[in-house]
Amino acid sequence: MLGSTHGTLTTDSRRARAIACGEQPSPMVHGRPADVGDLDVGGRPLHRDAPDLDRFFRPESVVVVGASDAEGKPNTGITRQLLAWAERVGARLHPVHPTRRSVFGIPCLPSLADLPEQVDLAVLLVSDPLPLIEELGTAKVKFAVAFASGFAETGEEGSAAQERLATAVERAGVRLLGPNTNLNAFERFRDDLDGPAIALITQSGHQGRPVFALQELGIRLSHWAPTGNEADLESADFISYFAERPEVGAIACYIEGLKDGRSFLLAADRAARRGVPVVAVKVGRTETGARTAASHTGKLTGADDVADAAMRQYGVIRVDGLDELQDTATLLARARPPRAEGVVVYSISGGTGAHVADLAAEAGLRLPVLSEAKQAELHQWIPEYLSVANPVDNGGHPVGDWRGRRIIDAILADPQVGVLICPVTGPFPPLSDKLVRDLVDAAEHTDKLVCVVWGSPVGTEAAYRETLLGSPRVATFRTVANCLTAVRSHLDHQRFVRGYRSPFDEAPRTPSPSYRKAQALMRPGQQLSEHAAKQLLRAYGIRVPREQLVTSAAAAVRAAGLVGYPVVMKASGAQIAHKTELGLVKIGLTSASQVRDAYRELTDIARYEQIKLDGVLVCQMVERGVEMVVGVGHDRLFGPTVTVGLGGVLVEVLRDTAVRVPPFGEEQARDMLFELRGRALLDGVRGRPPADVDALVEVVLRVQRMALELGDQIAELDINPLMVLPRGQGAVALDALAVCG
Repeated sequence: MLGSTHGTLTTDSRRARAIACGEQPSPMVHGRPADVGDLDVGGRPLHRDAPDLDRFFRPESVVVVGASDAEGKPNTGITRQLLAWAERVGARLHPVHPTRRSVFGIPCLPSLADLPEQVDLAVLLVSDPLPLIEELGTAKVKFAVAFASGFAETGEEGSAAQERLATAVERAGVRLLGPNTNLNAFERFRDDLDGPAIALITQSGHQGRPVFALQELGIRLSHWAPTGNEADLESADFISYFAERPEVGAIACYIEGLKDGRSFLLAADRAARRGVPVVAVKVGRTETGARTAASHTGKLTGADDVADAAMRQYGVIRVDGLDELQDTATLLARARPPRAEGVVVYSISGGTGAHVADLAAEAGLRLPVLSEAKQAELHQWIPEYLSVANPVDNGGHPVGDWRGRRIIDAILADPQVGVLICPVTGPFPPLSDKLVRDLVDAAEHTDKLVCVVWGSPVGTEAAYRETLLGSPRVATFRTVANCLTAVRSHLDHQRFVRGYRSPFDEAPRTPSPSYRKAQALMRPGQQLSEHAAKQLLRAYGIRVPREQLVTSAAAAVRAAGLVGYPVVMKASGAQIAHKTELGLVKIGLTSASQVRDAYRELTDIARYEQIKLDGVLVCQMVERGVEMVVGVGHDRLFGPTVTVGLGGVLVEVLRDTAVRVPPFGEEQARDMLFELRGRALLDGVRGRPPADVDALVEVVLRVQRMALELGDQIAELDINPLMVLPRGQGAVALDALAVCG
């Protein structure tokens, strides 16, 4: 069924059932007992404390278990790097090895029990960290790092070993990075760079190298968290921590899989509340990518459309490649909030400007036509035969003298312009050199965004290496595509932050009266008949047609008279999933004789197909409207999901749907409709009146409430079709399928 992913009972869902039934569960939020105010109606956490990782990144004391100075040993190189890092951060380092008296001239301790002080961080250079965890807890070590591999990334046996490790870590009260991690957290970061920094999170260390290398281009990096298999500390912990750091301007992530969807959303919510952009490469868009990710880190990748929707709900900017990750994170870290959203393309070449303007418009950027007064002003310095409406073509020559700076200043002074993009397709000294100097100087005197695309394949020119990269105010790119992606992401994120209201603040805390009504209808592990499924919808205030369930032809005729002709008749039974294909639906019946014949035919088909019926539904016929589908499914990572799309037969043909992860508000529900390719059908086409979009949104929100309250008690729900009537007339659920968990 649409949007359905079956899975096992989750802890959150069991907690939801306990709360709704008046029981007293023992919920936990980030390892501590939760207050009632910390939980939503389903018993899921509404808040997540940002972990205090200060002593991880800047410890006062470090112990290295398995330290070595023997040449040729892998642990020797690691120990040497850790010594250099400890010196940089001002930490005391204690090597531990059972057979060595000293390591690099430092007295070596035989065991953790011999530590002379309480230690902030333990680095475990051993093949099996599990036996050491209890000792770390006894020594009250705050953090540990396990490099060892051979855990969840290797399959079932490794996953079991990782579970044992995670359990031991929780019992010991230690926070663990890894296993299957690396030394990236202990890299040498440049301390001579200013401005907002990028904080980096990667599950695969090598995939962070391009972002780390940005320091060579003058981009500041503050932290690198290589999370590995995430037996304990996960990406969400580091997002929450980095969002609180004043020096962090953006968080860049390479994510192969999420440990826990809810934790990720709570962390993204924290970043959104503080306006800190999170830019992520999320592996798993294709089946191949998802399979590879699981083999590497042992994570559930989750349904990609759900992950994508969840990220957008909380303002996480998803990009496809590492080059986009570099450029987008850099721009979002450094750019100021835009004064306006209009983009102007300015170039030496008319062909270049037209090409880039086309690409910018296609990317969703707004390119306003400059006013006649502004065009007249620009034509003081640019020949009249050149277009300056936007894009602005200067023809080349004005760039070489005093006119170049006047043109740039005039464009930036326009109140509808917030971004200037100047593509330089190739170096053409002295014009290109003078042009970029003027752009850099102008950027220093404006609060608007100036972007330059340096298209030279060489990249060694002084205009690029010194002038552009030496400017903290100009955003410099090597490709037009990355520039446009970054600018669009910047404008979208600023718009998102301005209007952001955390859905967790408005999530329901207590079950609605509908919940107890729904409980009487639940049949664990069974599919409900259409009649029972519609009763479930009624319990949550969702309108269904006038109808009666009958068990005889005579009763069917009486029901048709009460419902009103014409009527629809449908077989109703818990075993029926697709009634139309089996011939178990009769529509447009206008007389008593047709109703009697339809009843006999429906029951005959059911007997032949050996389908047990609870009766036959005689339903009001509703014809005029837009057929939609609204459903509930379950994602293995994010839990309940709500889907809306074009319904009827179109749902399987077009698969035009949008999905959200509860909780969400009315604005997100409306955004779902705007994502549909067939959105115009709701506005009215070919003379049809506009549909009642407000009623459709209300149904989506009521279905969301059902998903939140029932949790995994409702494994699957499809309302298809939901007939959305003309504006002001509401929406009617003509059919429904519900499967209980």
